Amino acid sequence: MNSKKAAVMVTLAGLAIAVTVLAQQPDILLKISGERGRAKIAVPEFKGPAVPGRVNEVFNQTLWNDLESSGVFEMASKSFYPTETPQKPEDFKRPVQPPPPARPRKDQPPPEPIRQGPWLTDWSLPPAAAHLLAFGSTAIENDRFALSGWLYDVTKPEVASAYIFGKRYFNTSDENGARKVAHEFATDILLKLGAGPGIAGSRIYFVSNRGGGGNKEIWAMDYDGSNQAPLTRYNSLCLSPEVSPDGTLLAFTSFARGSPGIFIHSLETNRRLTFYNQVASLNATPSFSPDGKRIAFASTASGRAQIYLADIDGSSLRRISNSLAVEVEPKFNPKTGAQIAFVSGRAGPPQIYLMDVDGANVQRLTPSGGGDAVNPAWSPDGQRIAFAWTRGFEPGNYNIFIQEVATGTLTQLTFGAGRNEHPSWAPDGRHLVFASNRSGGTQIWTMLADGRQLKQLTTQGRNEAPVWGVK
Repeated sequence: MNSKKAAVMVTLAGLAIAVTVLAQQPDILLKISGERGRAKIAVPEFKGPAVPGRVNEVFNQTLWNDLESSGVFEMASKSFYPTETPQKPEDFKRPVQPPPPARPRKDQPPPEPIRQGPWLTDWSLPPAAAHLLAFGSTAIENDRFALSGWLYDVTKPEVASAYIFGKRYFNTSDENGARKVAHEFATDILLKLGAGPGIAGSRIYFVSNRGGGGNKEIWAMDYDGSNQAPLTRYNSLCLSPEVSPDGTLLAFTSFARGSPGIFIHSLETNRRLTFYNQVASLNATPSFSPDGKRIAFASTASGRAQIYLADIDGSSLRRISNSLAVEVEPKFNPKTGAQIAFVSGRAGPPQIYLMDVDGANVQRLTPSGGGDAVNPAWSPDGQRIAFAWTRGFEPGNYNIFIQEVATGTLTQLTFGAGRNEHPSWAPDGRHLVFASNRSGGTQIWTMLADGRQLKQLTTQGRNEAPVWGVK
């Protein structure tokens, strides 16, 4: 690395350092669970003739993971499942009452119903004690993986009233096809219950150095950490990825042409698109507008890093922040597009600020109380901002916080377990992805937006700066 490139990298790193829950469940889930808690769902193994064992295993594990990770359900333990599992609605058989004894005694208990096959109460009563049952069967049909899947509310007294939905799904007959079908079924379950689309099928983009040579490239993986693969191969430094709202474009900062500039790739073709970088020692930290037609970013074209807006190809450039301080990391409000959150050192230590999209009405978001606040990330509903803050810790030791924009209410999600930074919201608004060195080297983790269900997704190399995309 030459001295000029090294100097710019140090400047960028310095800028990054210096300036760098859950909503109530929908009504239908409350009615099913009978309380303001999570609905309990049973998901027995799906089986079918001629389906290779590994393909079936991938389907069942993916479906379970999608529902468990959704943050909506309590998963009924498989050790408590009844021995008879329905594969289609016709398998449900109501128990019949035996004829009364010819000479009943007063102290004789009523006779037990005679089982005819699987029944709703097998799943709704202890020990399974589930509210919902996802069941069905898999098959290979015309060289395609096929699923017949149903969702029933087993607390209902009759099969007809228990029905929520049933559907047929098809994809390729390999493991990838089975995984996609599981994602589709899990998504439909959440949608039918009014819980939104969930995170099944979503993707996480991040920076990794695992290619070696001192380089960093942009990688992608499924929401659960599977299918990790590089997207860029510039043999350079690629940083601060950002995904367009529709999941078709990836913007990031790259040193591939010397000074850090903004690159844009199509995620459909993985080809680089045209973006004009103004002459500056640094163009970095891009962010897409909600309609995907504009980009906000930080640039030193004026001498110090300030916030600029441009069209998706870099044209129609205009500066919107005007401060004597370094200002970086702009983020559009994804709901309205009318506000931008950004990081500024105008009051001393870096803090999160808000301004209108034209640069007016600048106001500080993070409260006083010490510490550096960086990495703002809007929730999909535009009502909360997650960020990394060193309040209460030595400089550089960040934790993840969420702040309600309207009220200023703060919630701390991580508590001193290493350095936790770069939060990004999942499309469902119930999950966050972030980078942490709590396990040693910096890796990518996910959690619910209340700090529960921590999961480590990466293990190889150093992985950082994650962002969650819709696909």
